[in-house]
Parts: sequence; structure tokens; C-alpha cells
Amino acid sequence: MSIEVVRYSERPELWEQLDGLSDEVWPEYNLHGDVLNPYWGRLYEEFPQWQFVLYDDGDEAVLAEGHSIPVGWDGTDGGLGPGIDATIAAGFEQRSAGRPPTALSALAAEIPPRHRDRRLSAVLLQAMSGLAREAGLPHLIAPVRPSRKQDYPTIPIERYARWTRPDGLPFDPWMRVHARLGARLGPAIPRSMRITGTVAEWESWTGLPFPETGDYVFPAGLATVHIDRDRDTGEYWEPNVWIIHPVATD
Repeated sequence: MSIEVVRYSERPELWEQLDGLSDEVWPEYNLHGDVLNPYWGRLYEEFPQWQFVLYDDGDEAVLAEGHSIPVGWDGTDGGLGPGIDATIAAGFEQRSAGRPPTALSALAAEIPPRHRDRRLSAVLLQAMSGLAREAGLPHLIAPVRPSRKQDYPTIPIERYARWTRPDGLPFDPWMRVHARLGARLGPAIPRSMRITGTVAEWESWTGLPFPETGDYVFPAGLATVHIDRDRDTGEYWEPNVWIIHPVATD
């Protein structure tokens, strides 16, 4: 088996194999980002060289997909910004203004359940680092969605992000993958991605009734959703954690 990194700009026809991938990978509520969604489809049109798949040339099968966007970053933790919403918006604005990027930001690593026993998480991150290296960008930054945070939705992300195992590695499995590749932990991001909807939409997305105004834990939520029955709204802020990978460039 040989796994290749193939960009959308090189072989867009491979993406025909990915129909329904988002539904396999993400909980329903996570597909309705207020800021993220309007930009997402445009990534393929405006940043096709930064969207890629892992392709098994032996089986002629797409194994996983990676999304990234070049951004401007001043190298400081404070300059990382408030999360994925701000990052994707800034990447598009930077391109429109014609300013050269200084870093690559990961946006998503999508591995369908049927391929999760193939240890592709690190391969995806290494592929993103490779894209950055080829472009001469010295950093890969990532607003990471911790994989086990959904088990602890009422714990503030600032505390969760600092949990470690006895060996000193992060408690969270996805954060641990980054750490093992030499990345460092950056600031926690309590309000990284905003998702709003009507009460009926949130009940549909989560499969739960919300009888009264209040904050609710819900399946696969990394934090609580605030339901306001009087205003017929549900508001959720997905927390993330910044993780920074150095990239060796010539």
C-alpha cells in the first residue's frame, strides 16, 4: 500500500468518492456554523491547492480528507486569534487583499469511521506540514477540536486543555497526536465556532427536546447550548485549542 497526498487542484475527480463524508464524520449540529459554512464550499474554488486527500493508489481509494488555509500570523500566541471562525474569514480576506501568508492553518482532518483503524491522523497532519513546507511557510497552526471534550462538556476548555496523563502527554487523544509530532500547546479558545438556530432546529440536530430556557448538555457537544424559548433561539460556541507545529523549511 502506498498513500499519496493529492490536492484538489490536481485531481478534483477524486472528491466524487467523498460524497457524504461530512455526515459520517461530524455530528449534525456541527454542520451549521454561522461563519464557517458560508466559506467552506469556497475553499475548493479559491484555495484548491490547500485541500487534499490521502489516496491509496493500490486500492484506488480515498482514505481521508484534509482542509487548510494560508493565513497571516505574527508568531505570537496573542496573534493566533479567537478561533476557527476568525481564522477562515481572515484567510479569505488576506487573499483578497493580496497579502502574502506567513503560516498555514489546519481547518479539518476528516477520516471516515471505516478507515479509522489505519492510523491516518498523524499522516494527515504530516501532509499539512508538507504543504506548508513546500510553500515556505514556517508554521502549521491548528484550532483543534479535542476528541474527548464531548465527554466533559461542563468543564471549561481552559482547564480541559491542560489535563495530562501520567506520562506528561495531553489527556485528549487528538491533542496527543499533535504533541507526539512535536507540536506545542497554545491558548485555549472558548469561543471558536458559533452555531445558532431556532429551538426546533436544535431539537432536530440533537434529538433532544428543550422544554424551557436554559443551558443544556447535548450529545456530542463540547460545551452547553443556550436555549432561549422566548426568542426561539439556540446559541452554541464550540471551544477549541490552538496547537502550533514548527515546519522545517529550506
